[in-house]
Amino acid sequence: MEPIKFNNVEKKIITIRSEKVILDSDVAALYGVETKRINEALKNNPDKFPKGYVIELSKDEWRKVRVALMSPTDNKSGYSGELVEIFDQLGSRKHSYVFPKAFTEKGLYMLATILKSPAATRTTIAIVETFAQIRELSRTVVKLSETKEESVQKSLMQRSGEIIGTILDEDMKTTDTETSIELNLALLKFKHIVKRKNE
Repeated sequence: MEPIKFNNVEKKIITIRSEKVILDSDVAALYGVETKRINEALKNNPDKFPKGYVIELSKDEWRKVRVALMSPTDNKSGYSGELVEIFDQLGSRKHSYVFPKAFTEKGLYMLATILKSPAATRTTIAIVETFAQIRELSRTVVKLSETKEESVQKSLMQRSGEIIGTILDEDMKTTDTETSIELNLALLKFKHIVKRKNE
């Protein structure tokens, strides 16, 4: 199984009930297994997934997700426009009465202890690190928008650049060529100019 890259995880993160989560079908895709295996792990180990670990979408929440899937360019439902990219993965579930579940960061970590495989562990580490990077970048951008001190702004911009640098593909290195990178952080979009090149 190839290493999971930041963008592969980031585009699957959505926000439900003010929580950043990943739908069960996307968790399965990241782990390289069928969705039913993810839900079997959940069903067989209910004590390991207390409140705050997994969110069971309501009919209305699932409807909003589907609206976001159908209208990614005019999204007012509170979900990432990137949801359109998982539309095909959800396939027959579009008309299903079995509503999907969404895993929080804690739920994903617990899931790794159940699946118990090197690949599952590596995938979970990548997912958890992505959540952490998104949190830090989000905090940095918020601080940047709130401060008017030039020295503080410069420091925050430098830090945001460092964070973005950690999530670029490993085969890219810094150069004098500028490239604009836009990250869709669920409810937040952040664009920053970095310098990079291929080896």
